[in-house]
Amino acid sequence: MGGVSKYFCDAVDTEPHALSDFDKHVDAIRQILGGKRVMSVDELRRGIEAIPEAEYHRLSYYQRWIRSITFNLLEKGVITEAELRTALGEA
Repeated sequence: MGGVSKYFCDAVDTEPHALSDFDKHVDAIRQILGGKRVMSVDELRRGIEAIPEAEYHRLSYYQRWIRSITFNLLEKGVITEAELRTALGEA
């Protein structure tokens, strides 16, 4: 949300924090996709920036990443919505 004036004065939390297994898995997925040149960091950022503001604030840091990764993989045809639904147990 850079450039939005209401966030200019928020303190940045610089304390170390533990990553959950979910966080580590999402980061690993992003690294693999980058290494295989399936998705760039710029595409990750574009997907995060496209998240509607209310949803952006509701999601955690790595939830934003996985939302962007999913959007990019669907957009590129790497996965289909049907495959995603099946993987999520929604088929």
